[in-house]
Amino acid sequence: MNYRFQNLLGAPYRGGNTIIINNTLLISPIGNRISITDLIKSQTLTLPFQSSSNICKIAASPDGLFLLTVDDNNRAQFINIPRRTVLHRLSFKKNVGCVRFSPNGLFIAVAVGKLVQIWSSPRFRNEFMPFELVRTFANCNDKVTCIDWSPDSDCLLVGSKDLTVRLFRLNKDKGESKSKPFMFLGHRDVIVGAFFGVDRVTKAVDKVYTVSRDGAIFSWRYERNDGDEVEAPGTPDKMEVDGDINVKKRKNIEGEGLSLLSEGKWELVKKDFFMQTPAKLTSCDYHKGMEMVVVGFSNGVFGLYQMPDFVCIHLLSISREKITTATFNEVGNWLTFGCAKLGQLLVWEWKSESYILKQQGHYFDVNTIAYSPDSQLLATVSSGFCFVTFSEHTNAVTALHFMASNHCLLSASLDGTVRAWDLFRYRNFRTFTTPSSRQFVSLASDQSGEVICAGTLDSFEIFVWSMKTGRLLDVLSGHEGPVHGLMFSPTNAILASSSWDRTVRLWDVFDGKGSVETFQHTHDVLTVVYRPDGKQLACSTLDGQIHFWDPIDGLLMYTIEGRRDIAGGRLMTDRRTAANSTSGKCFTSLSYSADGNYILAGGSSRYICMYDVADQVLLRRFQITLNQSLDGVLDVLNSKNMTDAGPLNLIDDDNSDVDDGVDKQTRVNSSYDLPGSMPNRGRPIVRTKCLRIAPTGRSWAAATTEGVLVYSMDDNFIFDPTDLDIDVTPEAIEAALGEDQPTRALILSLRLNEDNLIKKCIIAVAPVDIKAVVASVPFKYLNRLIQTFAELLENCPHLEFILRWCQVSLYHMHTLD
Repeated sequence: MNYRFQNLLGAPYRGGNTIIINNTLLISPIGNRISITDLIKSQTLTLPFQSSSNICKIAASPDGLFLLTVDDNNRAQFINIPRRTVLHRLSFKKNVGCVRFSPNGLFIAVAVGKLVQIWSSPRFRNEFMPFELVRTFANCNDKVTCIDWSPDSDCLLVGSKDLTVRLFRLNKDKGESKSKPFMFLGHRDVIVGAFFGVDRVTKAVDKVYTVSRDGAIFSWRYERNDGDEVEAPGTPDKMEVDGDINVKKRKNIEGEGLSLLSEGKWELVKKDFFMQTPAKLTSCDYHKGMEMVVVGFSNGVFGLYQMPDFVCIHLLSISREKITTATFNEVGNWLTFGCAKLGQLLVWEWKSESYILKQQGHYFDVNTIAYSPDSQLLATVSSGFCFVTFSEHTNAVTALHFMASNHCLLSASLDGTVRAWDLFRYRNFRTFTTPSSRQFVSLASDQSGEVICAGTLDSFEIFVWSMKTGRLLDVLSGHEGPVHGLMFSPTNAILASSSWDRTVRLWDVFDGKGSVETFQHTHDVLTVVYRPDGKQLACSTLDGQIHFWDPIDGLLMYTIEGRRDIAGGRLMTDRRTAANSTSGKCFTSLSYSADGNYILAGGSSRYICMYDVADQVLLRRFQITLNQSLDGVLDVLNSKNMTDAGPLNLIDDDNSDVDDGVDKQTRVNSSYDLPGSMPNRGRPIVRTKCLRIAPTGRSWAAATTEGVLVYSMDDNFIFDPTDLDIDVTPEAIEAALGEDQPTRALILSLRLNEDNLIKKCIIAVAPVDIKAVVASVPFKYLNRLIQTFAELLENCPHLEFILRWCQVSLYHMHTLD
């Protein structure tokens, strides 16, 4: 019951800009969530909160403590990164084109349509109005696309779609209210980036670079009114001849920013071109310390150039799709690239020409997932990284199955093959085929791993192979519809299959007797699962019901009516409200808990339901996402979005020139989806395609439209098989309590990680022994112990006793730190 969101896998990047804080932490948006990747430890985590739609812009404070995110609905969240909490929220009236923190961290520049708004940055102090609008610049004639701050946080470079870059000053002086911003002109396409350049010696602003979408970069140099130019880096200065004069000039420029607007003028030095026509320049970044610029193009090519001489250091291709983000880290030795359409996220060290991070998500929806027997692998995961990708299948992969040995993974596909993968050598060591091409949609293996079975979509048959030889042993016929569910009994060699022909059949595969039992239903059967003890069989039907059968006696035990539980969410194409429409709401995936008392069910809805099997009661509903960029999330649609031509979100705008990288791909249901389901030509439909509970029972995963969601009972996995031995059992804990050994009993219960046993051992300790017991508990278990105290405080009558435990434990943790 106490499952909480832990991570989002299978979609490392979907669009928007990425940033690196503290030189090693990569922050990237994933749909309506934020992912943080530690590039040194090779670990990734997803922040637990969600935005109302896909996040398109992010910015971090210079100290790396705060993060500002803006989604497609123009709603912003101000986040404390170390605490992983949302501090404040703010809504903007128009689309946000860019967000930037000032170098001193006191201000936030936000491009809202044609305006540039300067907001004061909230801090740790409590304020009634955390966001204060300091100033608004309204001189641009079209949407603002990029912003850059000067190092002293006093001036801004603002590029827009009107082909110009403007120089603004934040702090006004007397007589400056009527002055107009300086304009950098000459570009023939939309401005993609504008950057201040600084002198390496004095750190003063002495140059500006402007980059446009047609692949042009203009270099501008500051020139004083008296005709003496400020020398650019790399040119011989006259410090030995008239050093005092040069020092004075540099001090004027290094002042408060006034000289950048009023004491001189900007001169166009030269124009350079990246020569990638017809590709468009889609992203760029400039590193002031190393004076290098990185650019990405719509054809997947990126370039690294040394400025101001425009020397090409690298020009490489990473994909064939548009590069939607390209950024430096603080030091400048790492480059981050993102490709939204491919779900690709790369971190590249340009000096050694090696990858620091190379992750790519699934191009389409995740169809199926599988846990390894030790719960450490999820055909992706304990660190959240994809460490191997198998790409031999030529069509959609529809089923996965881990062998009991934990060293082999099976996969079935619509390309007519079942493949076995070696997880030591990462290769396809065996391929199972049929005499004529078939499309496989289900997969199972017996406990010994000797027999492999796969159900088909087109011929309605079940094929049986030998794992050792790869030979086809038998073909099981009898179903009259696609065989979408297969599973062997955990206790014997009986195979259960479910089909759209409204039946569940049991097969004796080894004796060759064919079908030994048939369970009839009134609607199409979508999936079938065995309880871990093999004494119960659960299957879901198209009418939204879950049926529980006794496979030994062939009797129907229970039926759960789940259509009302899974209902919720109205599609754009629905003609009825969500409250009155339950058609098509059904469970397509089921998974028993480790003890068989509960069952998880998910399907064509935003909800995943957890039921108590014995009482047929809904215990909890998990809403997989709040992302309004998906279809089926809202119960009530906004009438403002309805036009004469239909819903506004379903109208294609082929003339749109939006290049922010958030590609709204049309997701069409594949050929093996439910019969009668209609493709949504607008946004992706929220749904759950596969559910799996880990064999340990401490976590479960769901393959959804958003990616692979992982829920866990703990923030981190305390269950450690290497910390268990034959003596760590509930009986040993009871024996330690009987022998008046509370310390040993508590440590054993923490190693076993059973809630009821931990609470029992805590209550058994005498108040005078609390200090001694806590001192003997290993540090790695103290966090788990504190979580148990929090649960006991809710319903335990011994309040003072539990508070004493808390006081001693916290003091002990403080002394260890």
